[in-house]
Amino acid sequence: MMEPVYRFLRRCCGWGITWKETWELRMSEHSPLVRQWMMLRILSSRHYGVTVKELAQELGVSEKTVRRDLDAFSEAGFPLEETVVEHGRKKWKLAGDLTVKGVPLHYDEAIALHVARCFMEPLAGTIFWSAAQRAFNKIRCMFNERALKYVEKMAQAFYQTRVGFCDYSRQAEIIDQIMIGLEDHRTLEIEYQSLKATEPVTYEIHPYGMTYHRGALYLVGWSPGKKEIRHWKVNRISRAEVTDRRFEIPNDFRLDEHFAGSFGVYQGDGDYHIRVRFSAQVARYVSEARWHASQRLHHQRDGSLIAEFDLESLEEFERWILSFGRHAEVLEPPELVERIRYEVEQMARIYNPNNEDQTLTLSSPKSIFEAALPQEEPFLGGRMKSAVSRAQK
Repeated sequence: MMEPVYRFLRRCCGWGITWKETWELRMSEHSPLVRQWMMLRILSSRHYGVTVKELAQELGVSEKTVRRDLDAFSEAGFPLEETVVEHGRKKWKLAGDLTVKGVPLHYDEAIALHVARCFMEPLAGTIFWSAAQRAFNKIRCMFNERALKYVEKMAQAFYQTRVGFCDYSRQAEIIDQIMIGLEDHRTLEIEYQSLKATEPVTYEIHPYGMTYHRGALYLVGWSPGKKEIRHWKVNRISRAEVTDRRFEIPNDFRLDEHFAGSFGVYQGDGDYHIRVRFSAQVARYVSEARWHASQRLHHQRDGSLIAEFDLESLEEFERWILSFGRHAEVLEPPELVERIRYEVEQMARIYNPNNEDQTLTLSSPKSIFEAALPQEEPFLGGRMKSAVSRAQK
Protein backbone atom coordinates (compact mmCIF):
# COMPACT_ATOMS: atom_id res chain seq x y z
CA MET A 1 0.00 0.00 0.00
CA MET A 2 2.93 2.32 0.68
CA GLU A 3 4.54 1.38 -2.66
CA PRO A 4 2.63 4.01 -4.72
CA VAL A 5 3.64 6.66 -2.21
CA TYR A 6 7.31 5.67 -2.35
CA ARG A 7 7.15 5.56 -6.16
CA PHE A 8 5.59 8.99 -6.28
CA LEU A 9 8.16 10.49 -3.91
CA ARG A 10 11.01 9.03 -5.94
CA ARG A 11 9.55 10.53 -9.09
CA CYS A 12 8.83 13.95 -7.62
CA CYS A 13 11.72 14.46 -5.25
CA GLY A 14 14.45 12.29 -6.71
CA TRP A 15 15.14 10.96 -3.25
CA GLY A 16 18.40 9.07 -3.00
CA ILE A 17 18.57 9.06 0.80
CA THR A 18 16.26 7.68 3.42
CA TRP A 19 14.03 9.53 5.84
CA LYS A 20 16.48 8.60 8.58
CA GLU A 21 19.49 10.03 6.75
CA THR A 22 17.60 13.24 5.96
CA TRP A 23 16.77 13.62 9.63
CA GLU A 24 20.40 13.08 10.69
CA LEU A 25 21.69 15.56 8.15
CA ARG A 26 19.38 18.31 9.39
CA MET A 27 19.82 17.81 13.13
CA SER A 28 22.76 18.81 15.23
CA GLU A 29 25.14 15.94 15.93
CA HIS A 30 25.06 16.90 19.61
CA SER A 31 21.27 16.67 19.90
CA PRO A 32 19.97 14.06 22.40
CA LEU A 33 17.19 13.30 19.92
CA VAL A 34 19.68 12.31 17.23
CA ARG A 35 21.79 10.37 19.73
CA GLN A 36 18.79 8.31 20.81
CA TRP A 37 17.76 7.89 17.19
CA MET A 38 21.22 6.54 16.32
CA MET A 39 21.09 4.25 19.30
CA LEU A 40 17.74 2.81 18.19
CA ARG A 41 19.25 2.12 14.77
CA ILE A 42 22.18 0.28 16.31
CA LEU A 43 20.01 -1.73 18.70
CA SER A 44 17.68 -2.69 15.84
CA SER A 45 20.39 -3.75 13.40
CA ARG A 46 22.81 -5.65 15.69
CA HIS A 47 21.27 -9.10 15.81
CA TYR A 48 23.84 -10.32 18.34
CA GLY A 49 23.52 -7.24 20.50
CA VAL A 50 25.93 -4.49 21.50
CA THR A 51 27.58 -3.59 24.79
CA VAL A 52 27.23 -0.30 26.62
CA LYS A 53 30.91 0.40 25.98
CA GLU A 54 30.51 -0.18 22.23
CA LEU A 55 27.48 2.11 22.12
CA ALA A 56 29.39 4.82 23.98
CA GLN A 57 32.30 4.58 21.55
CA GLU A 58 30.14 4.66 18.43
CA LEU A 59 28.02 7.56 19.66
CA GLY A 60 30.89 9.51 21.21
CA VAL A 61 29.25 9.82 24.63
CA SER A 62 29.85 8.47 28.12
CA GLU A 63 28.69 5.05 29.26
CA LYS A 64 26.56 6.83 31.86
CA THR A 65 24.68 8.62 29.05
CA VAL A 66 24.15 5.32 27.22
CA ARG A 67 22.72 3.65 30.33
CA ARG A 68 20.39 6.60 30.88
CA ASP A 69 19.09 6.31 27.30
CA LEU A 70 18.63 2.54 27.67
CA ASP A 71 16.56 3.15 30.80
CA ALA A 72 14.48 5.70 28.86
CA PHE A 73 13.82 3.15 26.12
CA SER A 74 12.75 0.54 28.66
CA GLU A 75 10.42 2.98 30.39
CA ALA A 76 8.97 3.94 27.00
CA GLY A 77 8.02 0.32 26.36
CA PHE A 78 10.55 -0.68 23.74
CA PRO A 79 11.33 -4.43 24.01
CA LEU A 80 15.00 -4.24 25.02
CA GLU A 81 16.63 -7.63 25.39
CA GLU A 82 19.65 -8.09 27.65
CA THR A 83 21.95 -11.09 27.22
CA VAL A 84 25.10 -12.09 29.10
CA VAL A 85 28.01 -13.28 26.95
CA GLU A 86 31.56 -14.38 27.67
CA HIS A 87 33.40 -12.84 30.61
CA GLY A 88 30.07 -11.67 32.04
CA ARG A 89 29.65 -8.89 29.49
CA LYS A 90 26.12 -7.69 28.85
CA LYS A 91 24.79 -7.02 25.38
CA TRP A 92 21.63 -5.16 24.40
CA LYS A 93 19.37 -5.28 21.38
CA LEU A 94 15.78 -4.61 20.38
CA ALA A 95 13.98 -7.91 20.32
CA GLY A 96 12.20 -8.79 17.09
CA ASP A 97 10.84 -6.73 14.21
CA LEU A 98 7.61 -4.87 13.65
CA THR A 99 5.72 -6.54 10.82
CA VAL A 100 3.01 -5.22 8.51
CA LYS A 101 1.48 -7.76 6.16
CA GLY A 102 4.64 -9.81 6.05
CA VAL A 103 6.96 -6.84 5.47
CA PRO A 104 9.51 -6.63 8.30
CA LEU A 105 10.24 -3.22 9.74
CA HIS A 106 12.86 -2.41 12.32
CA TYR A 107 11.79 -0.09 15.09
CA ASP A 108 13.87 2.78 13.77
CA GLU A 109 12.30 2.34 10.32
CA ALA A 110 8.77 2.43 11.72
CA ILE A 111 9.60 5.50 13.80
CA ALA A 112 11.15 7.20 10.77
CA LEU A 113 8.00 6.68 8.69
CA HIS A 114 5.78 7.96 11.48
CA VAL A 115 7.89 11.02 12.22
CA ALA A 116 8.25 11.78 8.50
CA ARG A 117 4.51 12.14 7.99
CA CYS A 118 4.85 15.94 8.22
CA PHE A 119 6.75 15.89 4.93
CA MET A 120 3.65 14.51 3.22
CA GLU A 121 1.44 17.40 4.33
CA PRO A 122 1.90 19.39 1.09
CA LEU A 123 0.01 16.56 -0.65
CA ALA A 124 -2.97 16.73 1.73
CA GLY A 125 -6.19 15.75 0.00
CA THR A 126 -4.55 13.74 -2.77
CA ILE A 127 -4.52 9.97 -3.18
CA PHE A 128 -0.96 9.92 -1.86
CA TRP A 129 -1.91 11.67 1.33
CA SER A 130 -4.85 9.33 1.92
CA ALA A 131 -2.70 6.23 1.38
CA ALA A 132 0.07 7.60 3.56
CA GLN A 133 -2.36 8.42 6.38
CA ARG A 134 -3.65 4.84 6.38
CA ALA A 135 -0.08 3.58 6.55
CA PHE A 136 0.79 5.98 9.37
CA ASN A 137 -2.26 4.83 11.35
CA LYS A 138 -1.09 1.22 11.01
CA ILE A 139 2.37 2.19 12.20
CA ARG A 140 0.85 3.92 15.24
CA CYS A 141 -0.95 0.70 16.11
CA MET A 142 2.38 -1.15 16.26
CA PHE A 143 3.50 0.71 19.37
CA ASN A 144 2.16 0.34 22.85
CA GLU A 145 0.86 3.45 24.60
CA ARG A 146 4.13 4.36 26.30
CA ALA A 147 6.24 3.79 23.20
CA LEU A 148 3.81 5.83 21.11
CA LYS A 149 4.16 8.78 23.50
CA TYR A 150 7.92 8.57 23.08
CA VAL A 151 7.60 8.49 19.27
CA GLU A 152 5.21 11.45 19.35
CA LYS A 153 7.78 13.35 21.39
CA MET A 154 10.25 12.77 18.56
CA ALA A 155 7.71 13.89 15.98
CA GLN A 156 7.16 17.18 17.83
CA ALA A 157 10.76 18.10 17.04
CA PHE A 158 9.83 18.58 13.38
CA TYR A 159 7.77 21.25 11.72
CA GLN A 160 7.55 21.92 8.01
CA THR A 161 6.64 25.46 7.07
CA ARG A 162 3.87 25.88 4.53
CA VAL A 163 4.80 29.25 3.08
CA GLY A 164 4.01 29.22 -0.63
CA PHE A 165 2.67 25.65 -0.63
CA CYS A 166 0.01 24.82 -3.21
CA ASP A 167 -3.26 23.19 -2.13
CA TYR A 168 -3.91 19.99 -4.05
CA SER A 169 -6.92 18.83 -2.05
CA ARG A 170 -9.23 19.47 -5.03
CA GLN A 171 -6.93 17.94 -7.62
CA ALA A 172 -6.77 14.34 -6.43
CA GLU A 173 -8.44 13.03 -9.60
CA ILE A 174 -6.14 15.08 -11.84
CA ILE A 175 -3.03 13.78 -10.07
CA ASP A 176 -4.42 10.25 -10.31
CA GLN A 177 -4.80 10.61 -14.09
CA ILE A 178 -1.29 12.02 -14.37
CA MET A 179 0.16 9.08 -12.46
CA ILE A 180 -1.66 6.59 -14.69
CA GLY A 181 -0.21 8.31 -17.74
CA LEU A 182 3.26 8.23 -16.20
CA GLU A 183 3.11 4.57 -15.21
CA ASP A 184 1.49 3.26 -18.40
CA HIS A 185 3.25 5.61 -20.87
CA ARG A 186 -0.09 6.87 -22.15
CA THR A 187 -0.76 10.27 -23.66
CA LEU A 188 -2.58 12.85 -21.55
CA GLU A 189 -5.00 15.52 -22.65
CA ILE A 190 -4.95 18.44 -20.22
CA GLU A 191 -6.57 21.83 -19.93
CA TYR A 192 -3.97 24.28 -18.74
CA GLN A 193 -4.05 27.99 -18.07
CA SER A 194 -0.61 29.52 -17.93
CA LEU A 195 0.17 32.52 -15.77
CA LYS A 196 -0.21 34.94 -18.67
CA ALA A 197 -3.16 33.25 -20.38
CA THR A 198 -6.71 34.58 -20.02
CA GLU A 199 -8.35 31.18 -20.50
CA PRO A 200 -7.39 27.47 -20.44
CA VAL A 201 -5.80 25.81 -23.47
CA THR A 202 -6.00 22.09 -24.32
CA TYR A 203 -2.68 20.28 -24.69
CA GLU A 204 -1.74 16.77 -25.70
CA ILE A 205 1.35 15.72 -23.80
CA HIS A 206 3.56 12.71 -23.19
CA PRO A 207 4.19 12.73 -19.41
CA TYR A 208 7.80 11.94 -18.51
CA GLY A 209 7.78 12.66 -14.77
CA MET A 210 6.96 15.09 -11.98
CA THR A 211 9.11 17.25 -9.76
CA TYR A 212 8.40 19.02 -6.50
CA HIS A 213 9.83 22.53 -6.23
CA ARG A 214 9.19 25.21 -3.61
CA GLY A 215 5.86 23.86 -2.48
CA ALA A 216 4.50 23.06 -5.95
CA LEU A 217 4.26 20.05 -8.25
CA TYR A 218 5.36 20.33 -11.87
CA LEU A 219 4.58 17.89 -14.66
CA VAL A 220 7.42 17.34 -17.13
CA GLY A 221 6.66 15.97 -20.57
CA TRP A 222 6.94 16.15 -24.31
CA SER A 223 4.63 18.48 -26.19
CA PRO A 224 3.99 17.04 -29.70
CA GLY A 225 2.48 20.36 -30.76
CA LYS A 226 5.52 22.39 -29.68
CA LYS A 227 7.97 19.55 -30.40
CA GLU A 228 9.88 20.13 -27.19
CA ILE A 229 9.97 19.15 -23.53
CA ARG A 230 7.88 21.47 -21.41
CA HIS A 231 6.77 21.93 -17.80
CA TRP A 232 3.24 22.38 -16.51
CA LYS A 233 2.47 23.54 -12.98
CA VAL A 234 -0.04 21.01 -11.66
CA ASN A 235 -2.27 23.45 -9.79
CA ARG A 236 -2.89 25.26 -13.12
CA ILE A 237 -4.24 22.07 -14.71
CA SER A 238 -8.04 22.16 -14.60
CA ARG A 239 -8.59 18.81 -16.35
CA ALA A 240 -6.50 15.75 -17.15
CA GLU A 241 -7.62 12.68 -19.07
CA VAL A 242 -5.64 9.59 -19.98
CA THR A 243 -5.99 8.47 -23.61
CA ASP A 244 -5.37 5.08 -25.24
CA ARG A 245 -2.44 6.45 -27.26
CA ARG A 246 0.89 5.20 -26.00
CA PHE A 247 4.36 6.67 -26.29
CA GLU A 248 7.93 5.79 -25.40
CA ILE A 249 10.18 7.87 -23.20
CA PRO A 250 13.61 8.33 -24.82
CA ASN A 251 16.16 5.96 -23.33
CA ASP A 252 18.56 8.79 -22.60
CA PHE A 253 16.04 10.94 -20.70
CA ARG A 254 16.51 11.43 -16.97
CA LEU A 255 14.80 14.01 -14.80
CA ASP A 256 17.94 14.91 -12.87
CA GLU A 257 19.90 15.51 -16.08
CA HIS A 258 17.01 17.46 -17.56
CA PHE A 259 17.12 19.94 -14.66
CA ALA A 260 20.90 20.01 -14.38
CA GLY A 261 21.21 23.42 -16.04
CA SER A 262 18.34 25.15 -14.25
CA PHE A 263 18.21 26.87 -10.88
CA GLY A 264 14.80 25.37 -10.21
CA VAL A 265 12.27 24.45 -12.89
CA TYR A 266 12.87 27.12 -15.54
CA GLN A 267 14.49 25.78 -18.68
CA GLY A 268 16.63 27.69 -21.15
CA ASP A 269 19.00 27.17 -24.03
CA GLY A 270 21.64 29.59 -22.83
CA ASP A 271 25.13 28.88 -21.52
CA TYR A 272 25.81 31.30 -18.67
CA HIS A 273 28.87 31.37 -16.46
CA ILE A 274 27.83 33.35 -13.39
CA ARG A 275 30.02 34.97 -10.74
CA VAL A 276 28.54 36.67 -7.69
CA ARG A 277 30.24 38.37 -4.76
CA PHE A 278 28.41 37.91 -1.45
CA SER A 279 29.22 40.20 1.47
CA ALA A 280 30.76 38.87 4.65
CA GLN A 281 27.38 39.14 6.40
CA VAL A 282 25.79 36.47 4.23
CA ALA A 283 28.87 34.50 3.12
CA ARG A 284 28.37 31.82 5.75
CA TYR A 285 24.70 31.41 4.92
CA VAL A 286 25.48 30.92 1.22
CA SER A 287 28.28 28.47 1.92
CA GLU A 288 26.11 26.33 4.20
CA ALA A 289 23.93 25.02 1.38
CA ARG A 290 24.31 23.30 -1.95
CA TRP A 291 22.36 25.63 -4.23
CA HIS A 292 23.32 23.98 -7.51
CA ALA A 293 25.48 21.10 -8.67
CA SER A 294 27.78 23.45 -10.58
CA GLN A 295 28.48 25.84 -7.70
CA ARG A 296 32.05 26.68 -6.75
CA LEU A 297 32.69 28.83 -3.70
CA HIS A 298 35.79 30.95 -3.14
CA HIS A 299 36.24 32.55 0.27
CA GLN A 300 37.96 35.93 0.26
CA ARG A 301 40.31 37.43 2.84
CA ASP A 302 37.85 40.19 3.72
CA GLY A 303 35.22 37.60 4.67
CA SER A 304 33.23 37.92 1.47
CA LEU A 305 32.51 35.03 -0.85
CA ILE A 306 32.65 34.70 -4.63
CA ALA A 307 30.32 32.02 -5.96
CA GLU A 308 30.36 30.60 -9.48
CA PHE A 309 27.54 28.81 -11.28
CA ASP A 310 26.96 27.44 -14.77
CA LEU A 311 23.31 27.67 -15.81
CA GLU A 312 21.10 27.56 -18.90
CA SER A 313 18.64 30.23 -17.74
CA LEU A 314 18.74 33.33 -15.54
CA GLU A 315 15.13 33.93 -14.42
CA GLU A 316 15.12 32.04 -11.13
CA PHE A 317 18.71 32.88 -10.33
CA GLU A 318 17.92 36.58 -10.75
CA ARG A 319 15.14 36.37 -8.16
CA TRP A 320 17.44 34.55 -5.77
CA ILE A 321 20.14 37.20 -6.09
CA LEU A 322 17.64 40.01 -5.55
CA SER A 323 16.60 38.42 -2.26
CA PHE A 324 20.04 39.29 -0.85
CA GLY A 325 19.68 43.00 -1.60
CA ARG A 326 22.94 44.92 -1.31
CA HIS A 327 24.74 41.86 0.04
CA ALA A 328 25.04 40.27 -3.43
CA GLU A 329 26.85 41.82 -6.39
CA VAL A 330 26.72 40.12 -9.78
CA LEU A 331 30.14 40.24 -11.44
CA GLU A 332 29.24 38.37 -14.61
CA PRO A 333 27.69 37.74 -17.10
CA PRO A 334 26.85 41.24 -18.37
CA GLU A 335 23.29 40.17 -19.21
CA LEU A 336 22.55 39.37 -15.59
CA VAL A 337 24.22 42.57 -14.36
CA GLU A 338 21.90 44.60 -16.61
CA ARG A 339 18.82 42.67 -15.53
CA ILE A 340 19.57 43.28 -11.86
CA ARG A 341 20.28 46.96 -12.48
CA TYR A 342 17.02 47.38 -14.42
CA GLU A 343 14.98 45.66 -11.70
CA VAL A 344 16.47 47.78 -8.92
CA GLU A 345 15.88 50.97 -10.91
CA GLN A 346 12.23 50.03 -11.41
CA MET A 347 11.83 49.34 -7.71
CA ALA A 348 13.39 52.69 -6.90
CA ARG A 349 10.76 54.39 -9.05
CA ILE A 350 8.01 52.63 -7.14
CA TYR A 351 9.30 53.69 -3.74
CA ASN A 352 10.42 57.13 -4.89
CA PRO A 353 7.88 58.09 -7.59
CA ASN A 354 8.80 61.80 -7.49
CA ASN A 355 12.45 60.98 -8.10
CA GLU A 356 13.40 62.95 -5.02
CA ASP A 357 17.06 62.96 -4.12
CA GLN A 358 16.65 61.38 -0.71
CA THR A 359 17.06 58.03 0.99
CA LEU A 360 14.12 56.08 2.32
CA THR A 361 13.87 56.80 6.03
CA LEU A 362 11.52 54.04 7.15
CA SER A 363 14.42 52.13 8.66
CA SER A 364 18.15 51.79 8.30
CA PRO A 365 19.06 48.77 6.15
CA LYS A 366 22.08 48.17 8.35
CA SER A 367 20.07 48.14 11.55
CA ILE A 368 17.48 45.79 10.06
CA PHE A 369 20.17 43.38 9.02
CA GLU A 370 22.07 43.51 12.28
CA ALA A 371 18.87 42.91 14.25
CA ALA A 372 18.38 39.68 12.32
CA LEU A 373 21.95 38.39 12.68
CA PRO A 374 21.18 35.85 15.47
CA GLN A 375 18.54 34.22 13.29
CA GLU A 376 19.08 31.37 10.86
CA GLU A 377 17.92 33.56 7.96
CA PRO A 378 19.84 36.77 8.66
CA PHE A 379 18.86 38.77 5.63
CA LEU A 380 15.08 38.33 5.92
CA GLY A 381 13.07 41.50 6.37
CA GLY A 382 14.05 44.80 4.82
CA ARG A 383 16.63 43.43 2.42
CA MET A 384 14.84 44.77 -0.67
CA LYS A 385 14.68 48.28 0.82
CA SER A 386 18.45 48.28 1.10
CA ALA A 387 18.74 47.51 -2.61
CA VAL A 388 16.39 50.36 -3.43
CA SER A 389 18.36 52.78 -1.28
CA ARG A 390 21.52 51.84 -3.12
CA ALA A 391 19.89 52.49 -6.49
CA GLN A 392 18.80 55.94 -5.41
CA LYS A 393 22.26 57.09 -4.39
